[in-house]
Amino acid sequence: MSAARFLLALAVTTTLATGCARRNKNIPEARSVATPAPVVASSAARDLTDVLTEELKLTDEQRRKVRGVFTETAEKANAAQRQYSTNRPALMAELKRINAASDKELQQVLTPPQYQQLKVKQRQVQEQMRARKAGQ
Repeated sequence: MSAARFLLALAVTTTLATGCARRNKNIPEARSVATPAPVVASSAARDLTDVLTEELKLTDEQRRKVRGVFTETAEKANAAQRQYSTNRPALMAELKRINAASDKELQQVLTPPQYQQLKVKQRQVQEQMRARKAGQ
């Protein structure tokens, strides 16, 4: 798996964990009547689990549980996107709640060193995203 794909998958998880960056209020919001695209692709849970298995040296049991957490998180995030597609503040609040619950589950599955390593990786990706955004 390429580093870019890993970063994308990790960024999705990080975004769910920390909320989205502030958007420019001067730009009018686009309105669409089409069904909104999923917040998280269905393959993201599998891909992110595969990367974390290598990065954090997960056991088979941990891998199974982590994939379950990520799959459930993606499903809940997509359901929230459909439910709150016209109410961005409610969507952001729901995504934060979903991610906080996911984070608690991950903390129970991972060992303390693995969990700390995950948090370090999330912060690194956040910084890379901010730097990339600032460079645009």
